[in-house]
This record gives sequence, C-alpha cells and structure tokens, in this order.
Amino acid sequence: MHLVAGMAAGLVILLMSVTGVALTYQKQMLEWADGRDVPSAPFLAQAPPLPPETLLRAAAAARPRAAPTGLSRRAAPGAPATVTFDGGAALLVDPYRGVVIGEPSPRLRAFFRAVTNWHRWLALEGASRATGRLISGVANLAFLFIVLSGVYLWVPRVWTGLQFRQVLWFRGGLAPKARDFNWHNVVGFWSAVPLAVVVAGAVPISFQWGGNLVYRLVGETPPVSARGPQRSAAHTPGERASPPSAAFDGLDEAWARAEGHVPGWRAISGRLGGPPEAPLAFTIDRGYGGQPHKRGTLTVDRASGTVVAWRTFADLSAGQRLRSWLRFAHTGGYYGLAGQTVAGFASAGGAVLVYTGLALAWRRGRAWRRGRIVSTAVARVAGRPRSVELGPGRACLSGLSAGSTRRRG
Repeated sequence: MHLVAGMAAGLVILLMSVTGVALTYQKQMLEWADGRDVPSAPFLAQAPPLPPETLLRAAAAARPRAAPTGLSRRAAPGAPATVTFDGGAALLVDPYRGVVIGEPSPRLRAFFRAVTNWHRWLALEGASRATGRLISGVANLAFLFIVLSGVYLWVPRVWTGLQFRQVLWFRGGLAPKARDFNWHNVVGFWSAVPLAVVVAGAVPISFQWGGNLVYRLVGETPPVSARGPQRSAAHTPGERASPPSAAFDGLDEAWARAEGHVPGWRAISGRLGGPPEAPLAFTIDRGYGGQPHKRGTLTVDRASGTVVAWRTFADLSAGQRLRSWLRFAHTGGYYGLAGQTVAGFASAGGAVLVYTGLALAWRRGRAWRRGRIVSTAVARVAGRPRSVELGPGRACLSGLSAGSTRRRG
C-alpha cells in the first residue's frame, strides 16, 4: 500500500514539496524587497513617521479612480507603509516623506504567485482550479498515508544497535540501490514528525470536510461556510471613487490608540470602508505574520477614540484555535522563523523521499521483470537440452529435465 500510494501520487507530491521549499521564506523576502527604496537609516533617525491620514491621501491621489481599503505599517525602521485598494491593488508609500514608491515588488510577487498557483492548483486557471485543488488535495491525503505508513515500515524488525544505525544516518560507499534505500530511511526518520504536521495541516485547507472534522474533534459544531463573490461597497468597477477625506477622518487618533494598546507591536493593519461613523478595526501583530497567537483585533470608536473591543487568539473557541494552528503549522509560521525553517527542510525531505522512493520502485519493477523473463526462458527450455543466454551471462541448461529444473529453482 505504501508503494502503490507513492507510485500513484509521487509526481504531484514532488511538485508540492519543491514549491513548498520555494515558499518557505516568502514573507521575509517580500518585506526585504519592499523596503529597498526607503531612505537610509541616518535620515530615518531625524524624521518621525507621517500620520496615517497623510499617507492615505498621498496614495489616493496616485490612484484617484480606486478606493483605499486598508493601511499597513511595520515598526521596523525604514519599512514602507502599504495602502491597499478595492480590487486587490496596492501601493507602497514612504512613511517619512509621504512619497508614493510604487507597487510592492511586482516581479517577486509574480514569482511567488506563480509558485503558489502550482502548489495549490497545479497552475490551472478559472473553473479548472477546482480540479487542480482536488488533485492536490487527494495527493496530499496519499502523502499523509505514506508518511504514517513509512514510520511503521521504518521500525526495524530486530532492535539491535547495528540494525538501528543502518537506518538512522547516512552511509557512504553504497551501491545505487542501497544508497537510495539508506537515504529514504534516514530522511524519512528525521523528517517524519514535522512532515506529518505540515501535510496534516493542508487537509482542512484542501477539503471542507477536513475543516469540519477539526471542529468535531473538539466537540464543536462546524461554522457555516459562506463562500461566493463579494463586491466592495466603496464603488463599482469603472466608477470614480468618492473623495476619501471623510473616510479618513479620525484615523490618526484611533491609530495612535492602537499603537499604544500593544507595546512591542511589529505590524498594524487598519481596515477602511463603510460609513464614516463606523468604528475602525485594527489588526495588531507582535509576531511575524504567521503567528495567530501573537495577533489581536482592536476596535476603536472613530468619534471618541475609545476602545470598543479587543479580541485575541485566547478569545477564540477551541475549534477555531486548532483550525488556526493547523493552518499556520502547515507553513511553519506558527513557530516563527525557526518553524518556517523546519517546515522548509521537511518539504525538501519530502522531495528526497519521492525521488528515492520512485527510484527504488523503478529498480524493483526492473528486477521483477527480469525475474519474469528468466522464469519464462527456463520454462521454455525445460524439456529441450540446450544453452540459452539469460541476462548478462550464459546459463547452461544442457541435460536439465523438467523435473530437475523445478527442483533446482
């Protein structure tokens, strides 16, 4: 069963593993690329960041036909502010001079977008994405079975020191078949636990029943999924957005309240939209973006600047916390940079497991086929004394009868 699952889903698993490695440090690489055009540190030490309303108005002036939907700022010196617009577009703004830098690293984002499309949907587009998502999801389930069954197959039949060391660490000077077997066992042993977590975390992402199962495991009723196209209330495509001044009023005071609410914050994102009198919601992050337990949502009254609500990871239900943990354990981001690194190595290990597993299966198939050829040749000459060539050498069958052939195998 382990062999059949690997042969059936091996190529898709290899694709997901390789693309998973490429996505390991996506967040850090994008942040680095976005900050390349910001002034140097000496200038930053002399100029305080501009108010959020000023940055939004500068971005809105550069995109007069689009409505700003959010603003994100990072605490790191030199990090640009990001203004998002209705429709998914974004602009980077220099937080110290109020100058629009441009779109956030378009080439690097295009690369990661393409890798993500391969990782999730096998690069299929439109209505075919559902098919790609199903294929990758089924392959992921097969991968989970391969990892778990591989742990069982790895356990030595006899627990001796020599037997244990042979499947615990790499050995040199081996023939290709023995080398692949050694690599398969060693990589499988060291990557089994993180790989099982990474693969299991993708099940709720791929299948709705997987997400529902997470809630049922803790005794909760799964939430009703409401999916469908959503349109922004700001404006319709092609229609000029209304002046943003009213939407930005009160943002500076509310933003200052958000910054003071969580000391040591790393990033703050504010959502815009709705009526001018609606409260403002801020996502305050003390982690690296993929750590939901270090993130909270602060709701501030726009008129008075008072805190209406503060909701953190601890306020979620057990099912929501488990679902969130699985989501970010899939990328390793739940445990920060160290978790991302472990997940990246586990994905690389998955690629090695696929390669060595397919190589072993190929050699096994060739050996089986050679055995069938030899058996057929022996059966054909069993009653006729003659010499036949079998494989690379000659096997003399002269004088063998059918009975002696069977006795000697």
